[in-house]
Amino acid sequence: MAAMSPDDASPPQLRDLPAVDAVLKRLPADARAADLVRSELDALREALRTGRHSGAVPDERVVAERVGERLSRADRPAYPRVVNATGVFLHTGLGRAALPRAAREALLEQASGFTVLEVDPETGGRKDRESRLLDDLCALTGAESATVVNNNAGALLLALTALAQTKDVLVSRGQLIEIGGGFRLPDLLAQSGARLVEVGTTNRTYASDFDARLTWETGMLLVMHTSNYRVVGFTAEPSVAELATLARVQGVPVLVDVGSGVLAPPPPTLGLDHEPDVRTALRDGADLVCFSGDKLLGGPQAGVLVGRADLVRRCRRHPLFRALRPDRLALAALSATLAAHRRAPLDEIPVLAALARTPETRRAHAERLAAALGARFPLAKFDVVASEGAAGSGSAPARPLASWAVEVTWPRLAAGELAHRLRTGDVPVFGRVADDRLRLDVFALLDGDEAQIALAFAALPRDGDGP
Repeated sequence: MAAMSPDDASPPQLRDLPAVDAVLKRLPADARAADLVRSELDALREALRTGRHSGAVPDERVVAERVGERLSRADRPAYPRVVNATGVFLHTGLGRAALPRAAREALLEQASGFTVLEVDPETGGRKDRESRLLDDLCALTGAESATVVNNNAGALLLALTALAQTKDVLVSRGQLIEIGGGFRLPDLLAQSGARLVEVGTTNRTYASDFDARLTWETGMLLVMHTSNYRVVGFTAEPSVAELATLARVQGVPVLVDVGSGVLAPPPPTLGLDHEPDVRTALRDGADLVCFSGDKLLGGPQAGVLVGRADLVRRCRRHPLFRALRPDRLALAALSATLAAHRRAPLDEIPVLAALARTPETRRAHAERLAAALGARFPLAKFDVVASEGAAGSGSAPARPLASWAVEVTWPRLAAGELAHRLRTGDVPVFGRVADDRLRLDVFALLDGDEAQIALAFAALPRDGDGP
């Protein structure tokens, strides 16, 4: 008896699968199409062999539609513009600060051609790439000098490596921070080659604790802003001024990491009265201050280091500096952001403008959004509810801000499924689910986001539509 071939044992439906060429004729010319068609047909063939496919065998039209959808998804931007309706403005997962208009225009201009980066037009000679930022940084903070690297962790690592390698760095135990992604201060200190010396206790540390640990091996006193948590109750921390007095006697620098990038004491209306600022830290005696560019400064990702000119110079001359320097796009966006701070920060910097709005303004915004969506999608329900916004990214930790949200009930879609469909649609909208309801918080909405939200809802199934 002859052996049975695999084809003899295969389901008869396999013969009904369309040919690759027949499917390709229905698709636009694309180098990826043939491989995707074969992949789709292979998956169908396996489903038929294992009995996992029921119903009619897809013809070339159906297979072409499926492959077309895969091609369309593949053509979407890897980093699409989204609507942030989470209520967290500086959302790390969504890119943190939305840039001011001037910074967006600067990015477009830079990306369109060449730029003056490391050349002096007057002499034709080489010049430091961040030199055009120095006047603004010094004017806005009161610093002698400044430099810029790719992020704040980089600025801290550079300063520790250049100024305190093989030496002791004194840090209060209450400031041994861990931030997102498992980044821990003790690990960064170890990477820099400095030796961590813990001072005081978790909740109470005094200047006398630092004084007791100062030795000839001390290379730096480090002050870390606990930007993503607060220690409350029976607490104490020495001021920057107290530590600066001790450090001057020993002849070692004080480095203050203020984190969020508040340049000067903020107006009370922003609710940032507990957030440290760069100018005050320098005025109180800090030798160096580092901070992020993409948090409350409202600019691109960057790490800024300002302070004494001799210390900044030592940092710039260290070999690590070249590995951490930012590109022209970040520098151009940062320059435009600093210019906006000179002019009208509460109007031009989106995160500061959001913080400056009153709860009444946010409620009116939510009511307008709910009314517009309700008029367009009458089968759904849109309620205005009280909410809590946040600056985000460790800025103003544990200090919720009164906000308002639109709570959505969509026919035949549970809150989790609704949130997923909005996140993954052609116009991604990120909200948050609370009490089994999807909420779209208006705190972080930008100009034009309302129209994008309406487009996202228009793509959803409605009562009577298919899934």
